[in-house]
Amino acid sequence: VICSKRKLPHRLHNTHCTTEVSCVARQELTVLLIFGWNLFIILPCCYLFTLFGFFSITAAKDATDDIVSSCLVLFSVLRLQSMKWMDVQVGDIIKLENNHFVTADLLLLSSSEPLNLVYIETAELDGETNLKVRQALPVTGDLGDDIEKLADFDGEVRCEPPNNRLDRFTGTLTYTGQKYALDNEKILLRGCTLRNTEWCFGLVVFGGPETKLMQNCGKSTFKRTSIDRLMNVLVLCIFGFLAFMCTVLAIGNFFWELNEGSHFTAFLPRQDGNSAAFSAFLTFWSYVIILNTVVPISLYVSVEIIRLGNSFYIDWDRKMYYARSDTPAEARTTTLNEELGQIKYIFSDKTGTLTQNIMTFNKCSINGKCYGDVCDYMGQRIEITQVKRVDFSFNPLADPRFVFHDHSLVEAVKLETPEVHTFFRLLALCHTVMAEEKKEGELFYQAQSPDEGALVTAARNFGFVFRSRTPDSVSIVEMGQQRSYELLAILDFNNVRKRMSVIVRSPEGKLSLYCKGADTIVYERLHQSCSKLMDVTTEHLNEFAGEGLRTLALAYKDLDEDYFTQWKQRHHEASTALDDRESKLDQLYEEIENDLLLLGATAIEDKLQDGVPQTIEQLAKADIKIWVLTGDKQETAENIGYACNLLREEMNEVFIISGNSPEDVQAELRTLAKGVKAITDEVVNGEYGLVISGHSLAYALERSVELEFLRTACMCKSVICCRVTPLQKAQVVELVKKYKQVVTLAIGDGANDVSMIKAAHIGVGISGQEGMQAVLSSDYSFAQFCFLQRLLLVHGRWSYLRMCKFLRYFFYKNFTFTFVHFWYAFFCGFSAQLGLEMSYWTAVNTIFVLGSLVMYFAVTFTMYSNGMFLMLPSAFPFIGTARNSLNQPNIWLTILLTSLLCVLPVVTFRFLLIQLCPTINDKVRQAKATPPPPPRRARIRRTSSRRSGYAFSHAQGYGDLVTSGRFLRRPAVSRSSGFAHTGRTGFSPMGRSAGYSPTGRPQNARVSDVEATSLQMYRTITDPAL
Repeated sequence: VICSKRKLPHRLHNTHCTTEVSCVARQELTVLLIFGWNLFIILPCCYLFTLFGFFSITAAKDATDDIVSSCLVLFSVLRLQSMKWMDVQVGDIIKLENNHFVTADLLLLSSSEPLNLVYIETAELDGETNLKVRQALPVTGDLGDDIEKLADFDGEVRCEPPNNRLDRFTGTLTYTGQKYALDNEKILLRGCTLRNTEWCFGLVVFGGPETKLMQNCGKSTFKRTSIDRLMNVLVLCIFGFLAFMCTVLAIGNFFWELNEGSHFTAFLPRQDGNSAAFSAFLTFWSYVIILNTVVPISLYVSVEIIRLGNSFYIDWDRKMYYARSDTPAEARTTTLNEELGQIKYIFSDKTGTLTQNIMTFNKCSINGKCYGDVCDYMGQRIEITQVKRVDFSFNPLADPRFVFHDHSLVEAVKLETPEVHTFFRLLALCHTVMAEEKKEGELFYQAQSPDEGALVTAARNFGFVFRSRTPDSVSIVEMGQQRSYELLAILDFNNVRKRMSVIVRSPEGKLSLYCKGADTIVYERLHQSCSKLMDVTTEHLNEFAGEGLRTLALAYKDLDEDYFTQWKQRHHEASTALDDRESKLDQLYEEIENDLLLLGATAIEDKLQDGVPQTIEQLAKADIKIWVLTGDKQETAENIGYACNLLREEMNEVFIISGNSPEDVQAELRTLAKGVKAITDEVVNGEYGLVISGHSLAYALERSVELEFLRTACMCKSVICCRVTPLQKAQVVELVKKYKQVVTLAIGDGANDVSMIKAAHIGVGISGQEGMQAVLSSDYSFAQFCFLQRLLLVHGRWSYLRMCKFLRYFFYKNFTFTFVHFWYAFFCGFSAQLGLEMSYWTAVNTIFVLGSLVMYFAVTFTMYSNGMFLMLPSAFPFIGTARNSLNQPNIWLTILLTSLLCVLPVVTFRFLLIQLCPTINDKVRQAKATPPPPPRRARIRRTSSRRSGYAFSHAQGYGDLVTSGRFLRRPAVSRSSGFAHTGRTGFSPMGRSAGYSPTGRPQNARVSDVEATSLQMYRTITDPAL
């Protein structure tokens, strides 16, 4: 619900100097213009009118794929005004109600919840489905829902210019003479959804294209398949071939009129001024009309219908239905189906895509002792399936779904070991989880990440239960006792810090800092006294990472009261600074997060999805390369790579690139790339793997190094990029698209994968634990990574085969009918007469279409099965549309045999007619083996110019020429030539270039040496009688 107040005296200042912004809306006219332009660039201009019906059909289909709607406001009371999103302006005050989307980037003013808290879901923004909390400033929270007070609000906001940083906001609010710091915790971003909050009011800071959501949206491009591009070129070539055929026939008519047409003027007298050239001109356009059937007018409509049917096959596939979440596969676009059968590179996320993104607390290391493994009396590990799970009945607030098998950790908690208690106290306090208790003892946690939820749940089961929180306190139950800690500061996690800390005051008044984060980051801030414990913990961390577990290091320190008071004052000054706020806060964080005492480490298991190793193995057999682009650290990514068969022990070598400068990265790449083949070579040069970290990847993607990086990566069978940002994911995809002429596919499940999905030729979204943002930006979606195998190896190849067979059949049908008229032109003196009646062609066309459909489905359902593609994926290479559509020998052999079969009955009939029922011409021809040269005769003026098809059809040399095959012989088609020569294959030596003349005379010969035709001999004999 959007409500706005008119004429509000708000002032908003930023360097972007924007006071009024309207939302971006895809208006109907814009959609039609974009759609028309896309069709204009993919179709010949001369078809715009002819294919108007096709435009309408395709436009209706695309409209179903991309439904554009606008939201209206429903609430209107007092002086609040209902408005559309597009009418919202900077400076308006917006009222939002529960379960409604945030319409713009808002400064939260007040809410219905205590302490002016609001709960939001950011699944559509960053892929996280768990609730987050935002809090308004106390000074604006007093405004409540009083419309009069909100209307009189005259605060001044100064903030940063529009940017795409979702995790950062810098600004200040000046109100009632005081300046207040604004950060991301007081901003509601467009795309969020209000949850568990009755209402809230917010001030519009950014609107329309200036919102952070719109700033992060990648450029959506019009995706076209290689078959689309092939068809466009073929249509242009067919137009050229049509003009070529008409030109040949017009030239033939010109020469026929000069040499033979004069003999028929007695029957068909010419009108004055009608020359042979004018007759050839008229013949050219006559044959344009007759031979226009070669132009595939209905091709595009037929292709769209086939694609729509293939999309239904994907939607209806029960083997791609995930019953656990009731999620079927969905083809969100209907124009890319056949492209699935040509995939060469797959770019995949790891967390949530290859793994389940459901975290479970598996192991931990506390004060140098490892917990989680179960050993027998000899120290040998025992399978946990053979051990009874830990009984947490002593804890009435324990989560019954939590499973743990090491009883020694529970005993250490019950013995009140100080390090163990501090360990779990840290897990219960150092987080941003929200707790919801609908019934007494039934706790539900909403965490920003599954990792945090798993850690807090583990602390809950071991006796340290997080119960509730306010902006200033955290309440936990420690071994059955309720305790409330004062929350003094939260040093939040980000991708640069890679750690999180909280500063709390215990009920006894003790100040403590608790920190958790990446082990390499925490180790740098430990006290020197922790060196021995750090060595032991490092061994445990290596062991955890070797098992593919996600690890965190935990540390703490006690703070001095006077020092913290001074630090708190400096922290407030830095947080209200308008310039360089982030760096000032980072310096303060670095200062206080120092000389920490190590507690231990946690290990969380993120299990692989079902069938991931088998799917990757099958795709590798089909010569499809898989690159994993993940934000996890290198050790975890490597172990997941080995677990899912992406990396294998039998590989020759796994290269690791970790340079810290462009020169170092380039030197490493050149060392590894010795003996690498040319970049266009698709053959993998041995069993190699490549692992590269995010900071090295940033240097590898520079213009001077990117080619070296791509050469080395293409040499390897698998590539893993660690610690990469969403932008780097898209850059890697663009790099492969730029230098490798192959089809790429990107698959992911979170909002951080959207840029990669949009950059690839085909984007696949997995509807998992990280929201629906990836699905909404994708071309295809399903619930499990293992379904990708069926999508590519079954539906992709089926769609590709169907499309290629349809194209070959379609062109064969059109060319066969057209060549009948072309061939008949040599029988009728190039007079533009129809060889077949259109009623005949209509009947044949109907039989061909209906009969071919019946035969196609019969053969498909009886001889094809998806098992063939799954058992032998390497035996079905279908990369390259031109090669598989037109350059396969069988299609040209079919055309050649069809042409011969069309000609053979005519030749046989002529031969038998001469042998069995010879005419006077034939008898004279046999009697005179060596006839004398014909005498010169005067031109006889004829009273009619009517042509005699009988005389022309009995010209000498016709049958010998056909049986010799000179004009039917075609050059061999080279696979490397694509389809450039298909337009003239089998017909370029026709007519006069093959030595054939309608008059029966050889080309370029003197008149005195011309052998007389039968008609000329007959006239010579009968001339005296005349």
